[in-house]
Amino acid sequence: MFYHIKELQYHAKPERPDPIFARQLQEVIGGQFGEISVALQYLFQGWNVRGNGKYKDLLMDTGAEELAHIEMLATMVARLLDGAPVGDLETAAKDPIIGAILGGMNPQHAIVSGLGAMPADSNGKKWTADYIIASGNLLADFRANLNAESQGRLQVARLYAATNDKGVKDMLSWLLARDTMHQNQWLAAIKELEEKENVVVPSTFPRELEKQEVSYTLFNFSEGNESAEGRWAHGPSMDKLGTFNYVENPVPLAKKPKLKPAPDYIFNTPPSVIRGRDDQIPPSLY
Repeated sequence: MFYHIKELQYHAKPERPDPIFARQLQEVIGGQFGEISVALQYLFQGWNVRGNGKYKDLLMDTGAEELAHIEMLATMVARLLDGAPVGDLETAAKDPIIGAILGGMNPQHAIVSGLGAMPADSNGKKWTADYIIASGNLLADFRANLNAESQGRLQVARLYAATNDKGVKDMLSWLLARDTMHQNQWLAAIKELEEKENVVVPSTFPRELEKQEVSYTLFNFSEGNESAEGRWAHGPSMDKLGTFNYVENPVPLAKKPKLKPAPDYIFNTPPSVIRGRDDQIPPSLY
């Protein structure tokens, strides 16, 4: 059950309207790493936990808070859109300042949302549930959460640097602080789960079913060998179950694939046209 109260979690009042910045702020509402994404990601992860306990409670706490952040940002966008030119645009555009606003604002803020926020990014692309991850494996999910908070905080920091509005900066400062907490909490949960299980997901998959001879091998597949200098190339593996090793010149382990021609009714390019000199497909296959 959810219960809404009318007060905001934190202030969301700009010093002055700014339709152009309202468009930019949409990114942290409906972009890939925006508040809609993390709110639904955490809530679905929580709903999918089979049983109660501290991890589910943490997910529900944080998911509900992210809903509050959507409301804060939506309120800020609405206030930034106050006074946006939406009347006779042709006449209004004769004013250089108004023209600049019209050129930079999202017209859908006037046409579609009636000077309100939208579930969309800064280019007007609608939010999609493809952005969220909820696998049922808490360690895998918490790692995705850490990435989402890192990317989201990065975007909020860039927006903070892009405005001189003290009211906007004040709200973004709050969001930056909450992103700091959320990164730390997911990292703490990750470390706790790693101690209980392993650093590899899924930890319960039978190790004898994987090709263990390459479980801790770094292959050099690019020019240069600077990657050999890293912690990941030498010494004990992070899960303490193997030893990292480095292969300077990896060799293919399988032969060049030779595929049968497609049936005539597929109308692919005939094999006789594309066949190279070294292609030794038996004539019986044609």
